[in-house]
Amino acid sequence: MRVIGVDEHLWRYARLGDKYVTVIIDLTPVADTTGTSRPLDIVPGRCKQVLKAWPAQRPPAWSKGIEAVAMDSFAGFKTSTTGEFPQAVAVMDPFHVVRLAGDALDQCRRRVQQQLHEHRGRSGDPLYSCRHTLHTGIGILTDRQWARFRRLFDSHAYVDVEVA
Repeated sequence: MRVIGVDEHLWRYARLGDKYVTVIIDLTPVADTTGTSRPLDIVPGRCKQVLKAWPAQRPPAWSKGIEAVAMDSFAGFKTSTTGEFPQAVAVMDPFHVVRLAGDALDQCRRRVQQQLHEHRGRSGDPLYSCRHTLHTGIGILTDRQWARFRRLFDSHAYVDVEVA
């Protein structure tokens, strides 16, 4: 095992007690393109101490063999990874990278909408009607979505969104 993934998950929807768990996954087969990931453990809680205590229950040679840890941007996971797996590279997992990029695009779209029209998006506004299409992968756009893009980006007013 060389690559692991760490993420928190809302385990139960209750008001009292800890609702979150930390999920630890073996991503080595995915990194090697030999198979799918497999869960290693589900630990109650989502704090720095969870990821600090979990490797301590493994043999020291196991921890030294970890080359990369994929995670979200939670600072607690990053500091724990640095302490428990000093030789490993901490990387952000693809899901969270795409999510951050999509959030940045939405912020840009909202800012341009407000600057140009001085109001939030409405159903007739080109930026508002494109909000979902902007998140669609270029390889799966329909002809109608391409036409919507062309209409939107023919105007230089929306160049900030096009760049984003």
